[in-house]
Amino acid sequence: MSGQISYDSVQAGTQIPAVSYPVTRLSLIKYCGASGDFNVIHWNERVARAVGLPDVIAHGMFTMAQAGRLVTDWAGPAAVVTEFGVRFSSMVVVPDPDAGAFIEVSGQVEEKLEGNRVAIALTARAAGTKVLTRARAVVRLP
Repeated sequence: MSGQISYDSVQAGTQIPAVSYPVTRLSLIKYCGASGDFNVIHWNERVARAVGLPDVIAHGMFTMAQAGRLVTDWAGPAAVVTEFGVRFSSMVVVPDPDAGAFIEVSGQVEEKLEGNRVAIALTARAAGTKVLTRARAVVRLP
């Protein structure tokens, strides 16, 4: 997204352009291995539907990670994320094993803080539905 953002180059209101991150069943299976969360609802539609879900759903932490990815890609390698939090407001349903789904994440610098830090509000949507609320990161920029 960017080489490196500096504290002096951003202002409150600076927009972080939206990025659409693909979510496939394969990416969820890989995440199972990386996270150790092998809950069957994240890869088997028969089981997901049997427990009342519309289909396979992405891990909440996978969804959160995509929001974090937007921040780190935007801020660059010299930046440091010092705070990061979200609330999960809806599921990311992954109905097709091959085509998958998309999580669209965007952000906006809310305020500049002391110590070369900026507070960023994040928005994440899947299939037109907001999937994260109160998503916020604080990043120390060079």
